[in-house]
Amino acid sequence: MKNQKGFSLIELLIVVVIIGIIAAIAIPNLLAARRSANEGSASSALRTIHGANATYQATTGNGDFATNLGALGTVNLIDQVLAGGEKSGYNFAGGPGSYVQQARVVGAAGNPGTFACVAKPITNSGITATGTRNFGIATDGIVGVEPLGTAGGAGTMAAAVGSGTVPSSYGSGGNIATLGQ
Repeated sequence: MKNQKGFSLIELLIVVVIIGIIAAIAIPNLLAARRSANEGSASSALRTIHGANATYQATTGNGDFATNLGALGTVNLIDQVLAGGEKSGYNFAGGPGSYVQQARVVGAAGNPGTFACVAKPITNSGITATGTRNFGIATDGIVGVEPLGTAGGAGTMAAAVGSGTVPSSYGSGGNIATLGQ
């Protein structure tokens, strides 16, 4: 009889099954960590947009906020990726209700300029979801958050331009809460 060396088919199959079990446990945790990192990046980007808008208003804007994210990128107050409207799985400028600016009204009945910006996940459901919450920020600098639930969906948060004495906002409702300052 020959002296055979190596692994039997059963031993190889056991190793493959063990690797499959480890992957089944690890992959969902890695995807959840990615979604969490995307959400943290979206919140941070909104704070960056707020600070950049305050600088823009005091300098280039002469009292008005930027009309869009591209204007903030043009004067190098935010990076070109964020100025493009998408960053870390979130959309900041796509579609209506993502970024609005209300110009100041000069005069006795005038109001100061305001702005609001909403960040929505590019994919908000399924295994490839880039986020499960919408985020918004307005002139006051408070970040709002709206959970989308397990089914996903667009949510109700949208940037709304102000009028008269009502400032621009990212909306209100039962699901929208403040993230903190």
